[in-house]
Amino acid sequence: MTVRRILGVDPGLRTTGYGVIDCEHGRCRLVEGGILVPRADLPLEGRLTQLHAAMVEVVVATRPDCMVVEELWTSYKNPTTAVLMGHARGVIALAAGANGVGVEHLAHSLVKRALAGSGAAPKAQVSGMVMQLLGLRTAPQPADVSDALALAIAFANIDAQRARFAQAGISVARRRARG
Repeated sequence: MTVRRILGVDPGLRTTGYGVIDCEHGRCRLVEGGILVPRADLPLEGRLTQLHAAMVEVVVATRPDCMVVEELWTSYKNPTTAVLMGHARGVIALAAGANGVGVEHLAHSLVKRALAGSGAAPKAQVSGMVMQLLGLRTAPQPADVSDALALAIAFANIDAQRARFAQAGISVARRRARG
């Protein structure tokens, strides 16, 4: 088995968290994590342009095998927020796709369940699991980075399980993204 590099992204127009991990033989190692913060005083198209350019820089610099992005929540109180988040997710996916990187999508509840055993786990519990699984002494800050790393770790585990099923000749349907 070769090392698999996974880029997790917690999208946002104000702050986008990202985390890159390398996984091999069921163990993950932190490569890099950070945030992308477009200028808040720019109009939407300016913030999206900055977000896209910054994400392209991350993709080119880290060369991930795949990107995993958090799906949109289905219960936004303000539909405008969902539309704006969709724009952010779009330029993030474009940055990956234009550089030959496939994009996967995971629901936040699935990530919480994969790391903490419950889809309703509090952020602190998920962050604690990120620390434990990556061997970190402190939680990644800000929370957007921890969330992005949680996405990457959860996907690494799901992808490894899919591979084990495939080796056993068991076909597992991929879940369709809703966002």
